Amino acid sequence: MASFAVSGARLGVVRPGGGAARSGGERRSGVDLPPVLFRRKDSFSRTVLSCAGAPGKVLVPGGGNDDLLSSAEPAVDTPVQSEELEVPDEAELVVEEPVSSSAAEASSAVEVEEKPEPSEVIEGTSETETDGVAVETKAPLVEEKPRVIPPPGDGQRIYQIDPMLEGFRNHLDYRYSEYKRMRAAIDQHEGGLDAFSRGYEKLGFTRSDEGITYREWAPGAHSAALVGDFNNWNPNADTMTRNEYGVWEIFLPNNADGSPAIPHGSRVKIRMDTPSGVKDSIPAWIKFSVQAPGEIPYNGIYYDPPEEEKYVFKHPQPKRPKSLRIYESHVGMSSPEPKINTYANFRDEVLPRIKRLGYNAVQIMAIQEHSYYASFGYHVTNFFAPSSRFGTPEDLKSLIDKAHELGLLVLMDIVHSHASNNTLDGLNGFDGTDTHYFHGGARGHHWMWDSRLFNYGSWEVLRFLLSNARWWLEEYKFDGFRFDGVTSMMYTHHGLQVAFTGNYGEYFGFATDVDAVVYLMLVNDLIHGLYPEAVAIGEDVSGMPTFCIPVQDGGVGFDYRLHMAVPDKWIELLKQSDEYWKMGDIVHTLTNRRWLEKCVTYAESHDQALVGDKTIAFWLMDKDMYDFMALDRPSTPQIDRGIALHKMIRLVTMGLGGEGYLNFMGNEFGHPEWIDFPRGPQSLPNGSVIPGNNNSYDKCRRRFDLGDADYLRYRGMQEFDQAMQHLEEKYEFMTSDHQYVSRKHEEDKVIIFERGNLVFVFNFHWSNSYFDYRVGCFKPGKYKIVLDSDDGLFGGFSRLDHEAEYFTADWPHDNRPCSFSVYAPSRTAVVYALAEDAE
Repeated sequence: MASFAVSGARLGVVRPGGGAARSGGERRSGVDLPPVLFRRKDSFSRTVLSCAGAPGKVLVPGGGNDDLLSSAEPAVDTPVQSEELEVPDEAELVVEEPVSSSAAEASSAVEVEEKPEPSEVIEGTSETETDGVAVETKAPLVEEKPRVIPPPGDGQRIYQIDPMLEGFRNHLDYRYSEYKRMRAAIDQHEGGLDAFSRGYEKLGFTRSDEGITYREWAPGAHSAALVGDFNNWNPNADTMTRNEYGVWEIFLPNNADGSPAIPHGSRVKIRMDTPSGVKDSIPAWIKFSVQAPGEIPYNGIYYDPPEEEKYVFKHPQPKRPKSLRIYESHVGMSSPEPKINTYANFRDEVLPRIKRLGYNAVQIMAIQEHSYYASFGYHVTNFFAPSSRFGTPEDLKSLIDKAHELGLLVLMDIVHSHASNNTLDGLNGFDGTDTHYFHGGARGHHWMWDSRLFNYGSWEVLRFLLSNARWWLEEYKFDGFRFDGVTSMMYTHHGLQVAFTGNYGEYFGFATDVDAVVYLMLVNDLIHGLYPEAVAIGEDVSGMPTFCIPVQDGGVGFDYRLHMAVPDKWIELLKQSDEYWKMGDIVHTLTNRRWLEKCVTYAESHDQALVGDKTIAFWLMDKDMYDFMALDRPSTPQIDRGIALHKMIRLVTMGLGGEGYLNFMGNEFGHPEWIDFPRGPQSLPNGSVIPGNNNSYDKCRRRFDLGDADYLRYRGMQEFDQAMQHLEEKYEFMTSDHQYVSRKHEEDKVIIFERGNLVFVFNFHWSNSYFDYRVGCFKPGKYKIVLDSDDGLFGGFSRLDHEAEYFTADWPHDNRPCSFSVYAPSRTAVVYALAEDAE
């Protein structure tokens, strides 16, 4: 049994107060990668916290006794880590040069293992109506096969992939031994990772034919009782018993008429006498939580609708696409109206838009319940509950099912990096101690995000988080996750005020939180073992090597890393005139990624659109966007420049930046201004006051009507983004092994590269257009234009003839065997394909 250290701090009701959504810290640090082949309880003074006691009932908007849980934690002898100090010299990674380096040698020496297909796929087609237009959607049906989490491998292949890791073998072998030790302990004490990740089948509320069982892990509590509408909030009516592991339990038999003791939709809480006083808490494993009108605290809701009210999924989950084109979205702010939008409206109005734009995945933020709306969903209070602001759990399931009908993957922005500081609604101080789910003291508090940090070395924390990941995949059929704030998890300094330079000593030493990295390895084992088609994306700004290498090979196990240095580079460049942009700098940032580790790239996400920052469109066009975006009035040089560069930035990012692409909703058409959640004035401890915005929703919405209006210039940018997505869908250039940068000319301001079978020509010069500009290429033949940012449809000046044909000559150019001549107008991006491929 684990011991629990607690502090004597008095726990009050804490609400996140540090301004709007988290956007600083680790998000503002680019990484220049080196050349890589690529407890005993103390006594407390008692304090009484707010207790829910008012009788009544909060209806859901819209609408046999298991064995005792065993949580024996094995005793562990922990070997001492050693920090490696010797670091190889750094050099620049050059992706565009001919492959003749050690990368090529290792590439030929090490074969990439072919993963067996986890299931047989049967292609089926269905016709779907999208905004009145019939769309034929291919929906591969996945034949179910037994799902198995494979045993650990030897974890040694990382040294073949990246020989520079040999200098840090002590740390990496220790990391892998800790992972294997944890897997073995879970096998021994819990029957395996599969069983261990089913915590929601034992903890929280579970229903049997005989009645309802409620269990809660709260080892710091002296006594506990289940209270709610069902027993008029009487703390003496349904007291709970505690087992040796600190798990409290009660069984409520069915009523005489066979109905459940707790009606569906009624309020429930657990009342505990704790070292910090008597407090009412929302159950940690609650499946739904609602804020009643006019009230501040949330209420836990016993959610168990009758069978006829439960949503039944009708459509199979799509097979994982070869390349990911992700539309990042937030349900609440997805309406053009100044209001909180709903799951149902997002399903009916926004999903067809995403499909029409050509994206194949939607990533949804702020799903896990968060009592502070302005946290953007990053201060989670109830980890198993979908946010009730947008509707019911059944509404969310209907949304996901509709996305699957359209052939869209649905990725969840999951937050396991920290939790809300809120002691009234969330996990903080749940059992009256400081160290229940979190580290104690300073290590358990994120000073910049004003949140609590999980103790990933705790047995029950692992059960909670692993079960949480599985719950969303199993119950709601999400197709994968984007794990938020992974850099914060992997290092004890959380990536704050640290400039990662690519020095390997920054990744593998005493600053690494090995417990957190082991958790990430375990959750990726779980995801990829039980849900082979699921996608795992990690938000890591540090550039940790092995991040996207399979766990069995010694890696952390993610499928993709968010290429976070790219948007930071664009913001850096946008703060200066494009006359000073360096073509080589742009190419280096976009191609600077590790061999065999896939990236999702993006020019801007929600981070760049938050209040205090600007969207790329606003950086480019500023106040002119208010007066000169209508087609019935003359443009300005700033508008012309902004629209041209907005398109070029997106295409060069998609073309060179990674194997996946992400866009935050609305940014495809240059959404003006920033995101500002409704908020009132905030008083700081020093007496100063931060003014609010009168709780306005004006800037907490997406003006899709601007992108759709054929009389506004936003329409051209939206049309270009759509054409860009469909170009990738047709040619699959993001996932092609062939990538070669043949020109990055600083004086001409020209970048030319091949990706797949396409040739991309970018002329970033503000005034120079080039006639008979020689373009080197690999394949001879007749080329045609397949995408032109200067097309009038996209708000351009139509300076190119799309019927023109370009014939290659046996004229080597820029180290390419043949070439052809083009007209390259100023501030344009043009994509060429062989004529037979363009048909």
